Amino acid sequence: MALQDLTPQLRTRLSRMERAVGWFVFLATALLLFGFGYYIYHTAERKGWFKIKAPFFTFVQSSEGLNVGDPVVMMGFPVGEITDVHPMPPGDRRNVRVDFVIRDKYDSFRYIRTGGSFVKVNSADFLGKRQLEVTRGTNGYALVVTQPVYVKTIDELKELVAENPGHWQLSQEVLDEKSNVVFHAYEVLTAENLQAIAALGNDSLYAYDGQEKEKHRVVASWDGRVHRYKIFKPGDDTAWLKAMETPPVSDQLQAMVLQVQNALPGIFALTNKISAVLDNAANATSNLNSTIVSAQPMVANFATISGELREPGGALVWAMGTNGSAQFQNALTNVNSLLVNTDTNLNQLTLQVGATLDNVADITSNLNVQVQSNSNLLWGISKTVMDSDDFIQGLKRHWLLRSAFKNENKATNAPAKK
Repeated sequence: MALQDLTPQLRTRLSRMERAVGWFVFLATALLLFGFGYYIYHTAERKGWFKIKAPFFTFVQSSEGLNVGDPVVMMGFPVGEITDVHPMPPGDRRNVRVDFVIRDKYDSFRYIRTGGSFVKVNSADFLGKRQLEVTRGTNGYALVVTQPVYVKTIDELKELVAENPGHWQLSQEVLDEKSNVVFHAYEVLTAENLQAIAALGNDSLYAYDGQEKEKHRVVASWDGRVHRYKIFKPGDDTAWLKAMETPPVSDQLQAMVLQVQNALPGIFALTNKISAVLDNAANATSNLNSTIVSAQPMVANFATISGELREPGGALVWAMGTNGSAQFQNALTNVNSLLVNTDTNLNQLTLQVGATLDNVADITSNLNVQVQSNSNLLWGISKTVMDSDDFIQGLKRHWLLRSAFKNENKATNAPAKK
């Protein structure tokens, strides 16, 4: 049915329905486009599409375990990814070039400095996977910068410094004729140091405006060979980092296997020696077992002897037999009798010696009286007799012979009768 055949009411309702459907399609399309745009923005933000990416490259011995898209870490955080891995041309002394980017997440590329920053190629697992780790620099200059570097003459820099004092800084090191660093990079330019730099023979300098807003990309990298920041050119916008490469796990395992193979002959020789030692130990144990069996009667006898020795008088019985105790008792009795008789005999002997000494004392006393009365006849005999008398008197006073001289009141030197 043609639209003209419809009533005005139906045509009005149909027009309203068409407008409602049009608005629905428009809103659905707008929501779809908004959702798709939000998804793209979120993905770009997550992947760091809106952040500054600093390109770097390094050289390694082997590309084993390194693939495009692998993460690059710094201090344990993922800060970038590998963008390219390709071999060097024939004849080049380097093997493989690895390109990677560091995103401006956590200001990551600003940690990379000329002092202390390098790339470590570490093993990521036991299957040969490797990973790039960029170390944090602690001193030196920033390896890459985002502020534009300009080449200006001394006169131009003098005018710029006069217009904006404290804005312009060096982007290079200024050396003297002996290659000593006189002015370092980042040093603020003034009219005085520009005059000193001109006196060193420099007509132009690499400098940058410290107040200029940062760009959305890195624009220069430090080149230690020329002591300045190298401005990036199309096709050469990357910075070099030295690589510290550890051997892959497969190479380390291969070296370990070779060491084990080289050590196997020594290990086998050692096991043979250990086997011989064990055989000798087994033989010694067998001989020791036989010795122990043979020594069992001796041990039993020793136990019996020790039991007898622990009894009272057991040592004497064991040494002299069962009759030894009675014999030893008889011997002690005889010795005691001998000592008693010896004491009696010694007393008798002492009395006899005492009597003899009394007689000798009488004789010597008489001789002493006569010698003293006749001292002029024989002085030598007199002295001898006197000494003998003194000796006898001393014997009488001795504790051992004192009991032999019973008569204490008898005068030994009584005067002779006339």
